[in-house]
Amino acid sequence: MSAALSWSEQPGVVVLPSGAAVRGRRIGDAASPADFALLLAPGPGPDWPHRRIRWPDFWIPLDRADALDALRAALRRARDGERVEVACRGGMGRTGTALAALAILDGLPAERAVAWVRAGYHPRAVETPWQRRWLRRLT
Repeated sequence: MSAALSWSEQPGVVVLPSGAAVRGRRIGDAASPADFALLLAPGPGPDWPHRRIRWPDFWIPLDRADALDALRAALRRARDGERVEVACRGGMGRTGTALAALAILDGLPAERAVAWVRAGYHPRAVETPWQRRWLRRLT
């Protein structure tokens, strides 16, 4: 990955309705440093500041209030121009759901969130019916 690419041009980066850019990725993939990471799986974290949400694979966050607090904090950072990323083990289900949730919190109608994240991030993002239902009930 070239250092000449701006953050919004990096692989896996989606631009939210407000114009804030957030990167989604697999935890194990090599990546340029971010200012903040929201981790959705157990395991070692990056060398940069991060916060972890307890979120089982193929499911939804175990603590809704904590997840919403973490997502809102990540959104504030991204809106302030920080390089924010979201990552899970596979980089699709939980990461896609979290990216869709950020877009909803940023003003995208919930009924458009799954199509938005699949078009802009990964065609299989948001893998399960309960992840889709969690997004519909987000706000």
